Amino acid sequence: MAQSLPPFLQQDLHYRPTPKSAEAGFLYGTGRQISVLNLGMQAGSRRGRVVLAAVVLGLFVYLLIPRSHRIYLDYPIPQVQQIEDAVDWSRFAYVQYVTSTAHLCSSLMIFEALHRFGSKAERLMMIPLYMANIQDESSVENKLLKKAVEAYNVKLAPIQVQNKGTDPTWASSYTKLLAFNQTQYDRVLIMDSDATLLQPMDELFLIAPAPVVLPRAYWLESKILGSELMLIQPSSKEFARIQKGISRAAQGQYDMEIVNKLYGKDAFVLPHRPYTFMTGDFKDAGHPAWKDPEETWDPEKVLKEAKYVHFSDWPLAKPWVWEGENHVEKSRPKCLKDKVTKEETDCRARDVWNWMYSDFAQRRKDICDLGLEGSPE
Repeated sequence: MAQSLPPFLQQDLHYRPTPKSAEAGFLYGTGRQISVLNLGMQAGSRRGRVVLAAVVLGLFVYLLIPRSHRIYLDYPIPQVQQIEDAVDWSRFAYVQYVTSTAHLCSSLMIFEALHRFGSKAERLMMIPLYMANIQDESSVENKLLKKAVEAYNVKLAPIQVQNKGTDPTWASSYTKLLAFNQTQYDRVLIMDSDATLLQPMDELFLIAPAPVVLPRAYWLESKILGSELMLIQPSSKEFARIQKGISRAAQGQYDMEIVNKLYGKDAFVLPHRPYTFMTGDFKDAGHPAWKDPEETWDPEKVLKEAKYVHFSDWPLAKPWVWEGENHVEKSRPKCLKDKVTKEETDCRARDVWNWMYSDFAQRRKDICDLGLEGSPE
């Protein structure tokens, strides 16, 4: 399954394992203790005044817009480089939730990417209680958790896995919603771990206040929001709403349905481009809703632009599972052919898709020392 990186991407996205010397210690962020959300900007700082004005303006606009129309995030997203020394990054966190050993490794891979990118927000991993209580230091779980803490400065939060329903894929997805209860932070960004993070997203912590910010589920015809990536302002009030939503969820309703029911009409919408993309959309010349109608499909441009690529190639299993070459081939994008000669003329989508899966497998081996489940190797 291993594939080399397509030549047109080698200068930009080639995975480089973290040097062991860098993995040995903690990452401690330093900087002035000034919170954008608390508006504690230094009054004498021009940069601080600019940020304060932007946040206050965004909040003012938000409050003026009729409630049923608060779905569009139509103001600029701040650039971290312009204001990073005026932000207390300890008030923000990237969050991962873990329900199994496979998810633990995938979450560790997300944190490794954030470490490699030098992201500034804190990192929190919600882990099942049973993992927190494993005494065997040689266990896979303990080794990965130790690496998370020592190499990537991840904080651990033991939680009770939330199970409901019978679908093995989605039954524990309610656990993701426990991010609403991480009230030690002003804002958290939680994302699914069956994905590859290609760029940091620190700038999202700095947008105007909103209980929830979600991307549009562009791959669906109905105008609903996706939950693979959620920017949340944790609070006891919102968590109580989430708990009630879980308790009332009908059969077949999971995290995505719950957040749409609670926030679908008044959540801020995060532009799906460049923040989220589905691997399945590398097939069939791309999903028409992701790009502009007049835009030519360009898989190279897509991968260079996207910040977070979610593995979604149903019925193909998740990227940590090997189902055999025949099954993989059915999901793999085809090369584009000349209409006259029928010769293959453009295989970039296939090459990028192959790289996404082989890269995931390689990083799983490098970071977690784990092969693909079911692989003959």
